[in-house]
This record gives sequence, structure tokens and C-alpha cells, in this order.
Amino acid sequence: MPTAAPAPLPSRTQFVLDAIRHAVLTGRLRPGQALVETELAAHFGVSKTPVREALKTLAGTGLVVMSQYKGVTVRTVDAAMAREVYDVRLLLEPEALRRTVARAAGLDPAQEALAEAEDASDGARLRLANRRFHGALYAACGNPLLVRMLDDVRDQAALVAAVTGSTGASREREAAEHREILRLARSGDGQAAADALHGHIAGVVHRAFPAEDGMRQAPCPSAG
Repeated sequence: MPTAAPAPLPSRTQFVLDAIRHAVLTGRLRPGQALVETELAAHFGVSKTPVREALKTLAGTGLVVMSQYKGVTVRTVDAAMAREVYDVRLLLEPEALRRTVARAAGLDPAQEALAEAEDASDGARLRLANRRFHGALYAACGNPLLVRMLDDVRDQAALVAAVTGSTGASREREAAEHREILRLARSGDGQAAADALHGHIAGVVHRAFPAEDGMRQAPCPSAG
């Protein structure tokens, strides 16, 4: 019986993109930090072309900013930016989860990410595991465009988390909320799972920016 062909290696651009994204989301590259093409090319051992293409893609997802005067920098985070990101998540992510549940799609990846988050020994690993958890909730919603949009927003939310950090109390609260969201989703109650996810997302930004009472508290779009 023939063996399966090995998966192709990612392109140089994809390699650079993944490495920069990981550095941003784990906090090794800080908001406002300059990203110089020549320095990155030397660091990764590639030409400037894949670096330039990777930075363009990351600018499209909102993780970096390109300026005619300042060059490329990691996107800065403030309450207004966090409000925008979480407002979009409030509108789209609960509905995507509701659709995932309605399609009876498997949620094993979400369970695995939840376990990784609970075992995470540092903030960087926790943020990446939480990012995978949320992605697994909507990955099988059946709408590829919605998935791509949420992937970009999820990266920006992870950037917010990298800057704001979390206390032990908030980590425990968020873990408990994740467990409840997943329990409801696996029980087949898509509306209850969507409502719980909506409340979770709204609560995260409120805890990170308690003075920002203008955060949109719209009802879950699937409700009513």
C-alpha cells in the first residue's frame, strides 16, 4: 500500500508571516515596535520580498500598521481599538458558534484547546490556547468567509490580551466561562451556547478596560 506524500513545506512568506504573528501574539514584539524589512530578512535568512509580502498580509489582518512616514510597526492597543475588535466579535462569533452547533459539527479541537489553556504555564501559552479555543468554536460554522473574518478579529483580540494581561482571578473566571460555553455547545443547545459566548466576550473587555462603559452591549444577533 503506497504511503501518503508528505505535506509540502510552507512557503518562505508563510514561514515569515507565521513567525511574526507568533511573536506579536506572545508579546515578544510589542505594540508600536518597528518592523524593519532588512532586519527581519537577515533574522529569518530570506530576501526582503517574503518579508514584505508577510507584512502586507499582517497589515490586512490588523496586526501591524504601515505608514508612509513611520514604516511598519506593530499595532498599538488602546481602549478604542479593543472596543472595535470586541464589538465585531459580539456581532459575529456567537452566531458562528450557533451555526456550528446546528450543523452538529465536532468540537473536539475546542476541548483540546481548553485542556491546553488549563495546563498553560505562562501567559503566552495561555493566550495562544485561548485563541485556538475560540477558533475551534466557529471553524465548522459552514461559512468560509465568516471564518476568515473571525480569524482576523481573533488575532487582534489576542493582541489586546497580550497587552492587557490577566490576573489569576480573571484566568479562572475565563476558564470557567469557556468550560460552560463548550458544555452547552456539546449538549446541542446552540442558542444557549451563543448567549454564553456573547456574555463571555462582553465581560472580557469590560474587565480589561473597566472605565470604558461605552462598550456595546447589543443582544446576541441570533436572539429574538
